[in-house]
Amino acid sequence: MSTEGVIYRVAGPVVTAVGISPRMYDVVHVGNERLMGEVIKIVGDKSIIQVYEDTTGVKPGEPVTNTGLPLAVELGPGLLTSVYDGIQRPLPILMEMCNGPFIGRGKTAPGISRETKWDFKPAVAVGDEVSAGSVVGTVQEGPMVHKIMLPPNAKKGKVEEIKEGSFTVEEPIVKVDGVEYPMMQKWPVRQPRPVAEKYNPDVPLVTGLRVLDTMFPLAKGGAAAIPGAFGTGKTVTQQSLAKYSDADIVVYIGCGERGNEMTEVLTEFPELKDPRTGDSLMKRTVLIANTSNMPVAAREASVYTGMTIAEYFRDMGYNVALMADSTSRWAEAMREISSRLEEMPGEEGYPAYLSGRLAEFYERACRGKSLCGDDGSISVIGAVSPPGGDLSEPVTQNTLRIVRVFWALDTKLRERRHFPTINWLTSYTMYDAQLSDWFKANVAEDFPDLKVWAMKVLQKEAELQEVVQMVGSDSLPDEQKIILEVAKMIREIYLQQNAYDEVDCYCPLKRQYTMLKLIKKYSDLADKALKSGVAVDKIAYIPARERFQQAKQDPQIDAELAAVEKDMEEQISKLEA
Repeated sequence: MSTEGVIYRVAGPVVTAVGISPRMYDVVHVGNERLMGEVIKIVGDKSIIQVYEDTTGVKPGEPVTNTGLPLAVELGPGLLTSVYDGIQRPLPILMEMCNGPFIGRGKTAPGISRETKWDFKPAVAVGDEVSAGSVVGTVQEGPMVHKIMLPPNAKKGKVEEIKEGSFTVEEPIVKVDGVEYPMMQKWPVRQPRPVAEKYNPDVPLVTGLRVLDTMFPLAKGGAAAIPGAFGTGKTVTQQSLAKYSDADIVVYIGCGERGNEMTEVLTEFPELKDPRTGDSLMKRTVLIANTSNMPVAAREASVYTGMTIAEYFRDMGYNVALMADSTSRWAEAMREISSRLEEMPGEEGYPAYLSGRLAEFYERACRGKSLCGDDGSISVIGAVSPPGGDLSEPVTQNTLRIVRVFWALDTKLRERRHFPTINWLTSYTMYDAQLSDWFKANVAEDFPDLKVWAMKVLQKEAELQEVVQMVGSDSLPDEQKIILEVAKMIREIYLQQNAYDEVDCYCPLKRQYTMLKLIKKYSDLADKALKSGVAVDKIAYIPARERFQQAKQDPQIDAELAAVEKDMEEQISKLEA
């Protein structure tokens, strides 16, 4: 039963109320316009509320109503293709309600349509024993089979009644020991959904980006950070990951990004062609749009809302890729709320609990067995926007202590038009040991060794470049000149990738192995030719290298790579002769 109180004080998005008898994280309605808020602190008889809407004009003495419930999201058929704000209000519907793009204060709508009917097919029969997380039926939602599960807090029992046909999400479809369950369920956003068992991160999230899959792979159920300055390609990289990674569902959270960047996502995602189905990528995507001009308090809620939706699809046995763009804006919102609460600031004004909040978010990424017995995963890719590209700032450093994959975007690579701009010398992955066996079994036995060889060449090149800058490349011995040529091939042919080219945008693992092995073969042939007295310039400028570069964008790329290998052998043999 709700409790009435009154506003005691208003300080921006933070409102102090008295008389509502709350628990932490209860949802309350503030003021005459019933603005949505959440209790974030309790001091004696006073409740500190962060309001998710603009509080301009709200005055002390106005009523506050406590719902007695935590902030929760609605989960069920209808989530896919949806565009929500940070508290799961459907933006297209609100736009119609308000006759324009500006949402009126206090306006709300259900997260899932109550009118749409879904064709429900039962998966259990009367008398079957079910428990929390059990799949009781399915619904076809676009290209995905939406599994209807009992909530994680449901009690074990026997099915007394099961229906078949078209129903709305609120109509009961199954009855278990006297309790009726509809297709829709609600779950508190700050409470992780349980899994039956967690697995080791030993299966990679295949992205089709060579620099990621080969050099810095992310395991399914793992967490990665993409820090980079403005214009280095965070959004393009995340869109490529959303489109081509072997994830079944994409949850894209824009938590506080600039309005024009979120607009780009909202306009481009429906036009992105799903390589699996040939249809719109939006049909297996959920977008959460929370731009920098929206109330800061809603940024924090947006990441939890997105994570809870991702956990729901993971519980069905799907692999989910969750993109958070960007966690820096989320942290800035926490900093503003913390200052309003007059808390002792930490480094650069961020709250002392910054690392704890980041850890709470990233640790919800996992791969495991759900309560229904299916294997699913959530892989989290969080973009970080450090001011001026300074990776030593608190958000980046605290993120690095939590995630196990670091994809550092580099402004110098952007200036050289090297995309993706992931710096191979500062990026890293901590999943190499766990993923090595998978790559050996599914790609090639020597694939991990080839990766190690390539990284050593690139590191050696970085050392030699320091010498070249001082004394010039002509002073280097021939063996080191060949190393520079091989490193150039790795950079320009292998690591560079065109996200807008139909052939080069996605590179399967087998092809990645073939390309890298071909570069290694060139290196071995060049060393052999060098020892037989062939000049470095002749080895460096064989026509096969140019053909190799062009093969990346050839529709018959695999046949072209085989031809390049043959040409390479013949041309270097002629030089030796």
